[in-house]
Amino acid sequence: MLKSRRSLLRGMSGVAGVLATGSWINGGAQSGPPQPLPSPNAPTNQNVPAGMNGPEIIKPDKPPINPLNQEQIAASVEQLYKLAGELKDEVEHTDLRSTFPLDFVKKAQQIEKLAKQIKERAKG
Repeated sequence: MLKSRRSLLRGMSGVAGVLATGSWINGGAQSGPPQPLPSPNAPTNQNVPAGMNGPEIIKPDKPPINPLNQEQIAASVEQLYKLAGELKDEVEHTDLRSTFPLDFVKKAQQIEKLAKQIKERAKG
């Protein structure tokens, strides 16, 4: 049993010595930490601002603005402004502690619906 332990320790020390010698030999070949590879998308000249050393960036053309749609949006915004002002005046002149009138809710829903219509028209 003593012989098997000695042979096991001798074998382990031999393997450890080979590994240590191998890393010592290869360690002299490296001159510091490994350097990262440059990105293929990186600009060739680091001093040039982004987008300056490549082809021009072409933005898609915006569709022409429809004057009729523009007029409809302006009229809807005017109506929205009028409705919001009316609702504000009604709220200021009403005692809200006692009851909350149903007309306020209906007018607020009408304002919300009109605002959504304006948003959809503005999108295109």
